Amino acid sequence: MTAPYDLVGVGIGPFNLSLAALCDGAPGLRSLFLDAKPAFSWHPGLLLEGTVLQVPFLADLVTMADPTSRWSYLNYLRCHDRMFPFFFSERFHIPRREYDHYCRWVADRLPSCRFGAEVVAVEWDDGAAAFAVVYRSADGARTRVLARQVVLGVGTTPDVPEPLRPLLTGAHVGRVLHSADYRTHRAGLAAADDVTVIGAGQSGAEVVLDLLRRQDGQGGGGPFVRWLARTPAFAPMEYSKIGLEHFTPDYVRYFRGLPEATRERLVREQWQLYKGVSGETLADIHDELYERTIGGAEPRAALHPGVEITEASADGAGYLLTCRHRQQGTGFALRTSAVVLATGYAAARPALLDPLADLIDWDAKGRYQVDGEYRVTLDPRVSGSLYVQNAETHTHGVGAPDLTLGAWRAATILNAAAGRTVLPVPSRAAWTTFGAPQTALADPIPAFAHAEEIHR
Repeated sequence: MTAPYDLVGVGIGPFNLSLAALCDGAPGLRSLFLDAKPAFSWHPGLLLEGTVLQVPFLADLVTMADPTSRWSYLNYLRCHDRMFPFFFSERFHIPRREYDHYCRWVADRLPSCRFGAEVVAVEWDDGAAAFAVVYRSADGARTRVLARQVVLGVGTTPDVPEPLRPLLTGAHVGRVLHSADYRTHRAGLAAADDVTVIGAGQSGAEVVLDLLRRQDGQGGGGPFVRWLARTPAFAPMEYSKIGLEHFTPDYVRYFRGLPEATRERLVREQWQLYKGVSGETLADIHDELYERTIGGAEPRAALHPGVEITEASADGAGYLLTCRHRQQGTGFALRTSAVVLATGYAAARPALLDPLADLIDWDAKGRYQVDGEYRVTLDPRVSGSLYVQNAETHTHGVGAPDLTLGAWRAATILNAAAGRTVLPVPSRAAWTTFGAPQTALADPIPAFAHAEEIHR
């Protein structure tokens, strides 16, 4: 046992890696970040050729909080002699595979990051007045370290519709799968007769596009591709300059001040802000279908928005899906050889928190209650702080899983954990005023009834 760390991060995805990078060099701050994986990896099942991040390269691990950091994406390019090629490529949205490689480059060089270290428990040690973090190494050895503060960055888990959950194991592996595992089973799916992709987000669109490109265009090789989604349309992600201001600290502060029922409704209504598809990907899908219908040929594809799966079962060599069109209220069934579930991810309470469960002030739905500095509300007996990253959509809005706010949130947590301003964060970042003006208009516009006076 050594002196307590000032901060221990549990999980090393992009968000906690951002915090680790910003902590690097912070004077007087001892930090440690732990992850069970043998090395950094980011959605490896979707690292397909030609896919890009949906945020600009400036939304790297550090730049939006500290553009002078040596852990910036631009410095990564310089260290890999790619600055001139990047400049000439005129890219604003970078390849997803390169973002993954950039993050691994950072993680491999930060002395605070320790992989092959699976955290099995976080508990409160009254005697030490600190959290005890227990982790298990690859050889099975257990280590216990103390931390004054803990940051959970354990990520989210694949969200699977209830009717399809029994089909994810056993003989169905590789034929019914979440899109997180798509790359692993890509070759087998390309050889199937018929593949159904469920989910209208970016991952679903990329899987559909990849499978369409596996068709030979002559009605022969490659699977028939079917795309189903609950949403009323295969819609583009909101990407206007003003619309993107929903991913600013200003909107986070506004959202936090709303009643819980309003927040719940807004997250559902704002699906196009974070669950839509890039316009380029939708255009590519359209172009593939256009190419395949030259000369009057029928496309070997079908697109069905507004559809939900109500039942699913194995049916001979394939699967029988019972569906319902949500607007028409009509039901239908279809058979398919394989199913890819691009149904997103959901936050889940990790088992490692079980020793702390009685000390956490959960909300009525069993979720964390999170303050403006991303600190979880705990029992007053706990003098340390527990922070979360990407587990606060219900309290902070649709920007929680977005990389745009990653460095800003990490800097906010760093300042709170250090008890001082290590990195300044902006007081205002948006042109939009979310909510009512703070002061009444000095010169209100005359009522419509007096329009004739305005005209004169």
